[in-house]
Amino acid sequence: MADAKILLIDDEPSIHHVITAYLKAEGYKYQSAMDGPSGLAAARSYKPDVIVLDVMLPGMDGIELLAKLRRESNVYVILLTARSEETDKIVGLTVGADDYLTKPFSPRELIARIKAGLRRLQNLPQADVESTILQFPHLQIDTGSRRVWVDNRPIELTTVEFDLLVTLALNHGMVLSREQILEKVWGYDYFGDTRVVDVHISHLRQKLGNERLIETVRGVGYRFEDR
Repeated sequence: MADAKILLIDDEPSIHHVITAYLKAEGYKYQSAMDGPSGLAAARSYKPDVIVLDVMLPGMDGIELLAKLRRESNVYVILLTARSEETDKIVGLTVGADDYLTKPFSPRELIARIKAGLRRLQNLPQADVESTILQFPHLQIDTGSRRVWVDNRPIELTTVEFDLLVTLALNHGMVLSREQILEKVWGYDYFGDTRVVDVHISHLRQKLGNERLIETVRGVGYRFEDR
């Protein structure tokens, strides 16, 4: 997806200068915004494939923007935070960010994350592809339509949450480490911070309404178990 559309929402001119140079070198189409309100408007009109979103924005912070955006779109969002605390990352992931990077970061690493998100879009099943139904005692997953039911109750998942659930379900009864999950779901090697996995697991459990479906194996990782 060399012609993919990227939207950068950040209020630092230096960030725009560096990142847009890398996006241009990769052949991506891009737009940028410097504050929350214009960023939200651009997301709605430009309809990007990936949004790179800073937490600290004038007019409307990135968390509020993301919460509004998630009511109408499942676009892949990479959150940028300059704070050393975990609060922004956790809150951002809870309201629907797919990934995050802490400033300062390597532009090459951001491009790698963007490419990982775009690969996921390429791998989404098309409407005319035959669905595979994963059936368990309490859970049913239709991989073609990307729909999930828990005890016959439909639930709404983001793109990453769905991919995470399918990955765990396809390895039913097996323990996957956080590093394995990062590689399988996010599509990149371990960069040193697996919190993104933990937060998405926590949010997925809440949506499933049955925490026993995804077990924590202390010191190792996670296991999907539906009995």
